Amino acid sequence: MSTGATRRVDTGAIGQAVLLLALAILAVLLLRWQVETPQWRLPDGTRLMAAAAIVLAYGAFTGAVTLLRRRRNKRHVLPHFAPGVGNDWVVAFASQTGHAEFLARRTWQTLADAGLDADLLPLGALDMSGLARYRHALFVVSTTGEGDAPDSAVRFVRNTLSHRAALPGLRYGVLALGDREYAQFCGFGHRLDAWLRHADAQPMLDLVEVDNGDAGALRHWQHHLGLLAGRTDLSDWSAPAYRPWRLTQRTLLNAGSAGAAAFHVALEPIDAAGLTWQAGDIAEVGPRNSDVDVAAWLEASRQDGTAPVSSGGTSLALAELLGRSHLPDAATAREHGAQAVADMLRPLPHREYSIASLPPDGSVHLLVRQMRRSDGRLGSGSGWLTAHAPMLGKVDLRIRSNPGFHPPADDRPMVLIGNGTGIAGLRALLKSRIASGWRRNWLLFGERNVAHDFHYGDEVRAWQHDGVIERVDLAFSRDRGDRTYVQHLLQDQLPRLREWLESGASVYVCGSLEGMAPAVDAVLREAVGADELEMMALEGRYRRDVY
Repeated sequence: MSTGATRRVDTGAIGQAVLLLALAILAVLLLRWQVETPQWRLPDGTRLMAAAAIVLAYGAFTGAVTLLRRRRNKRHVLPHFAPGVGNDWVVAFASQTGHAEFLARRTWQTLADAGLDADLLPLGALDMSGLARYRHALFVVSTTGEGDAPDSAVRFVRNTLSHRAALPGLRYGVLALGDREYAQFCGFGHRLDAWLRHADAQPMLDLVEVDNGDAGALRHWQHHLGLLAGRTDLSDWSAPAYRPWRLTQRTLLNAGSAGAAAFHVALEPIDAAGLTWQAGDIAEVGPRNSDVDVAAWLEASRQDGTAPVSSGGTSLALAELLGRSHLPDAATAREHGAQAVADMLRPLPHREYSIASLPPDGSVHLLVRQMRRSDGRLGSGSGWLTAHAPMLGKVDLRIRSNPGFHPPADDRPMVLIGNGTGIAGLRALLKSRIASGWRRNWLLFGERNVAHDFHYGDEVRAWQHDGVIERVDLAFSRDRGDRTYVQHLLQDQLPRLREWLESGASVYVCGSLEGMAPAVDAVLREAVGADELEMMALEGRYRRDVY
């Protein structure tokens, strides 16, 4: 159902409530008149009936109001399970205990908050023709037993998933719920994802696995929802439990580049116990508005930034709370006191960055490219880390485990492919391999110009010189007239790629989901075939961290 349909007013329920209220008022006036004018007093039986009428009318009125509220809540929060007219998006769920349905409803609401009309349907209500009418599909599915589909999805499995399909016009994402204690962790989600890929549907994001309701994985899903909907300002479903870190380094790496500025950022934990993570893990950063933006808002709203307010059981200055919140309309805020303003604030959502270092480095290293809003201002996350946060100042950060991108636990060969700021995640993987003494590493990396955009280039060249990276292939697209990209390097090296894969190599891809990642995926499918590539993914030999 479209979000527009949820805003209709239930005039029938309102009319019934008004009528019943009028009857109750008339009954009350009648009894009061009887008390004040005894000469016109009605018989006791009639007065008893009038009193009963008041009780019944009041009960009917309150019931109608409750019904109205429930209907209104349903319209604004919970859509009906019915296809809309002309909607391009669908959120489909397969739930056994109700959790997948709950998350699907939150997903639907996130799209609605971003202005996207979407249908919300049980997966069992879809068939091939129904699915083919959409251009974008988000699936929230749980797994029961050892990799089985929920009971509500059996019809879809029998009539649709068990047959070959052609869905080249569909872009999709899968949120898979499961429990790692079972051998077939998120088995149904993986089966659905594989079927969609075989149908030539294009992933908008890689499958997101959720182990026992892991809040970090769900924030990762919501992070991607915001990117897909073009709304990165939507508040987190659950705020990360940040810890304080200190900004110790901020260095521009690509001065003179044709692209946006990219900074190497280092952060040290206030508590040394925070130095625990693995290569492949993600840093969730709590961004802040700049002091300039907060000061301008305070002036426009005529508020006192030093005024004490309470938020989440903590007392702090209004300006501090504004720093980590969406700034509301300044004109509206003039009509309210400081605490009322504090009560209306929504926190800024977290930002995710691949960690480019290991704990022995003593700090979390990030490679952050500056992003700008339509008005030219820096984005909240990149602006905070690359420009606004004071050196040695406090930064809120939480490390999220990302087991889907952890390195192999053995010395098998490793092929690392990436572009742009994707070198950050690959750098941590290489550091881990080098620390273990495993040298069969092959790096393929692409950017614009070698003179400006070879991030961590001196380090990579030194590793190659020392023999801890066996092979390095580079594609700098603006330095050649034919615009060679990293996928072209891989295509040119197909015989060597097959040789590495036949010897058991794992492939790790980090960087842009648009362009690079699907193009690399196509070359890998050409190299080994779709079935073998999917088997590599199930075995953990093909892993991606793309955005």
